[in-house]
Amino acid sequence: MSETRHVPVMLQRCLDMLAPALEQPGAVVVDCTLGLGGHSEALLTRFPEARLIALDRDKEALRLSGERLARFGDRATLVHAVYDDLPGVLDRLGVPRVQGVLFDLGVSSMQLDEADRGFAYAQDAPLDMRMDQTTGISAAEVLNTYPPGELVRILRQYGEEKQAKRIVAAIVRERETEPFSNSARLVELIRDALPQAAKRTGGNPAKRTFQALRIEVNGELTILERSIPAAVKALAVGGRIAVLSYHSLEDRLVKQVFAAGATSTAPPGLPVVPERYQPKLKLLTRGAELPTEEEVAENRRAAPARLRGAERIREDAL
Repeated sequence: MSETRHVPVMLQRCLDMLAPALEQPGAVVVDCTLGLGGHSEALLTRFPEARLIALDRDKEALRLSGERLARFGDRATLVHAVYDDLPGVLDRLGVPRVQGVLFDLGVSSMQLDEADRGFAYAQDAPLDMRMDQTTGISAAEVLNTYPPGELVRILRQYGEEKQAKRIVAAIVRERETEPFSNSARLVELIRDALPQAAKRTGGNPAKRTFQALRIEVNGELTILERSIPAAVKALAVGGRIAVLSYHSLEDRLVKQVFAAGATSTAPPGLPVVPERYQPKLKLLTRGAELPTEEEVAENRRAAPARLRGAERIREDAL
């Protein structure tokens, strides 16, 4: 597993997408999802004039990345924060606008590889799944305390799990006997609860349930809904944003924000469209870009990645 830990997804494409904005002197780039620091290290190396601000909610990720990025000195500022706090972080650092923003969403390689974090369904571990282990409720607490209807909603909405009702019925039955604490028991329960046909498609049958729990525990979609518009707002004119997402729910949110920013808001029928109605974004990707077959062969975690990018082309209307 260790050889895939440090392989950032679609790295070259992200760097090329952000390059026109980051090659100017004094450019500031924000890595909203620092993780193990692979993208950040590449940004600082490729753009020697740029300054980096990097955010992560995981203190262990910040510690490891701090070691990795130490050689860049004060060009790198690492902050313990969730990425929806981007406006607050920039305000505290006295940075009004930035030239680049990168998001690499989802769960980091480190979190997947550390068995005791409970993110991976392939190995038994405590059902934690918190990206910041100093705060919030664990996946076990969600399983043991949420009402059945709420669990069904989470599995359907965040995991796109068609068998949500069956799985939840089994969870509720089991938790009355003994509360959930470890992942292996949940994986086994899901296998037993699903009809044969459902087990034959889409890899590990626990995958969707684990994704749903992780998103709920970390508030990922709620945070993302606030974060992408805030990141767009933080961009200077000519600044660029690149977002890597790993499932359709994330990608849909990014697509909607970018599409809205790239669309005129003028009422229909105006002979001349005033500047305040003009689009403020230009899309840099046609649809979502996918990793190459070669990259997926080298790094299986790149397989579900979807990359979208946009450039800020005008200020917000007053």
